[in-house]
Amino acid sequence: MKNKIIFVIILLFSLSIFGQNSKPGDEYAEAREIIKDLDSIVSPNGIQERYKVNIGGVQQWVFVRGQHKDNPVILFVHGGPASPLSPVMWMFQRPIEEYFTVVNYDQRASGKTYHANDTLSLKNTIHISQYVDDAIELAELIKAKYKKKKVLLIGHSWGTIISMRAALKRPDLFYAYVGMGQVINTRDNERLSVDFAVKEATRLKNEEALKELASIAPYPGTTPITRKRIIIARKWPQYYGGLTAFRNNSRYFFQAPLLSPEYSYQDAEAIGKGSVFTLAKVLPEFLDTDFKNIKTFPIPVFMFMGRHDYTTPSEPTAQWLQNVKAPFKKGIWFENSAHLIPIEEPGKTLVTLLNDVKPVCK
Repeated sequence: MKNKIIFVIILLFSLSIFGQNSKPGDEYAEAREIIKDLDSIVSPNGIQERYKVNIGGVQQWVFVRGQHKDNPVILFVHGGPASPLSPVMWMFQRPIEEYFTVVNYDQRASGKTYHANDTLSLKNTIHISQYVDDAIELAELIKAKYKKKKVLLIGHSWGTIISMRAALKRPDLFYAYVGMGQVINTRDNERLSVDFAVKEATRLKNEEALKELASIAPYPGTTPITRKRIIIARKWPQYYGGLTAFRNNSRYFFQAPLLSPEYSYQDAEAIGKGSVFTLAKVLPEFLDTDFKNIKTFPIPVFMFMGRHDYTTPSEPTAQWLQNVKAPFKKGIWFENSAHLIPIEEPGKTLVTLLNDVKPVCK
């Protein structure tokens, strides 16, 4: 029961954790080697690097990939908290790397970074403001290291909170901002997510779901958001396709780190450990997130919105984008996606980045 609770809590923030049915050992080693060979960048002008760097006093793992060093650089801020993109990037990122150099990093207490540090020294640093400063410091580092005027900033889910704040604090570092699974107001998202689940459960006469959802009503309400309420609030929206569209589970996503050429089995295990370590510490700040009062944005802003996203529902993002003033703004709907846009619609993601976003990276 304890493992089930941890697993569903992790789903709250779309964490890429290894599958519960996985067993430690070398059964994935051969598959990882095949993927590593296929995924290797062999172009003489390409970049394929991974390294640890001190960011905010913490050793954080950075992964840099691209087919040509002259291409614009993307800094991708992953979701979670503690849901690193690096162990799943092999699933979708390769085509993007033909046109951009993509920088992913495992945030503090995430994935390989969790293993690289003493958690006792991290416990008092798990604050949104620190994550924002980390992102800014990394942007400065890669801007200098790869000799770029600016970088393109992309955030996903929890990472949109970090990215939005980084763009507002240091707009001089970024050509533009792209939000995927954007958080505007966390409590609005929670309410819309549960409302969706109730609607679907009513339509499909799912008495089990309705009983569980009624037990936390009204949600989020004024009652403290406990672990038990979170579990129920995330379980049913995602069962009805709110994490991956048209699927009642996203096992492929949660087990993908086991095949990552960048991760060992122990690294994959660390994803779950990092998420449990992080969640309680950052949850109060996360629940208070509210960008509705941001009426102007200093750089071009693009919002990639999953039509079926009920992990971070897209309607508040569309409303915010309609009202905000920015040098340039555009919302793009992904009709066959929920929360995992780059994986669910990788082709449209690439085309949109090329046609709409890359022209501003000059």
